[in-house]
Amino acid sequence: MSKENYLNIIKELPDHIKQFSGLAILVIVVLSSFFVLNIMFGEGDELVKKMKIEEERIEQEKKLSELISKLPSGILVTFDGSDHYKLTNEVYEQVCKATKLIPQRAIMGANFLNFRAHEIYTINGNKIDETFVEWDKEKNKCFAGFTVSGDNVGVNESVTVSGEALSFLSTGIDTRVYFIKNF
Repeated sequence: MSKENYLNIIKELPDHIKQFSGLAILVIVVLSSFFVLNIMFGEGDELVKKMKIEEERIEQEKKLSELISKLPSGILVTFDGSDHYKLTNEVYEQVCKATKLIPQRAIMGANFLNFRAHEIYTINGNKIDETFVEWDKEKNKCFAGFTVSGDNVGVNESVTVSGEALSFLSTGIDTRVYFIKNF
C-alpha cells in the first residue's frame, strides 16, 4: 500500500478514534520524555538514602521534643546537693543532644574566666560567631561552648571557650545551657 492509501484510511476514521489515538500518542511521548529525563538526571538510590536520613532525623527530633515537654520547667542540674531537678544520666544525655541554645547569661559566666574571650566579646559588640552543644561519648559528659572573633572590628583573633554543661534551663518548649564549667 502507498502512503496515500494510509492517509485516506486515517482520514476516513471517525473523529473520536482520531482524538483518542492523538491522546494516546501524546501520553506515550510525555511518558517517554520523563523516562529519558529520569535516566539522565534522576538520583534514584541517593535520593532515597537522603530521604531516609531526613526521616530518621525528624523522628529523633520528635522524641527529643516529647522528652523536653515532659521535663519540669526551671533549672535542671547534673549534680547532687541542689534544690533543682536532678537529671538521671540517661536523661542528661538526651537533654544535651536536644539542647541547641546557649543564652547570653551562660556565655557571660564562661567569659569571666577567660579574659581574652571577654575582651574580644566586648570589643566586637557582643557578637558570637558560633555556639555548640555536644555529647562526648567517651567521657559521658555534655560540653558547650562558643567562639568569638574580632574580625568585624579589625582584630585578627578568634577565641573558643568551652566547658562542661552542668545545668540546663527548661522552658517547657526547649532547653538551654544554664551553666558552663570551664575551669
